[in-house]
Amino acid sequence: MTDETEKIDRELFRNIEKLRQLRIEHRDLDDVIARLSMDIHVDEIQLKRLKKRKLMLKDQIERYGSHLIPDLNA
Repeated sequence: MTDETEKIDRELFRNIEKLRQLRIEHRDLDDVIARLSMDIHVDEIQLKRLKKRKLMLKDQIERYGSHLIPDLNA
């Protein structure tokens, strides 16, 4: 295996691992938001911040996912 191939493999592994971590955080935030939404005394500002964070994670997940899928037009 060449140095370039090893470098590409390491980068791919890092991206896959980052994507996995982002998905876990997104799922965990979804659980927290669902629990907080059931509380009538919830801090609405905190809930909005969590939802915004969840949307940012979703965008990051989509970006990482699109980098891992080869360009079909190439």
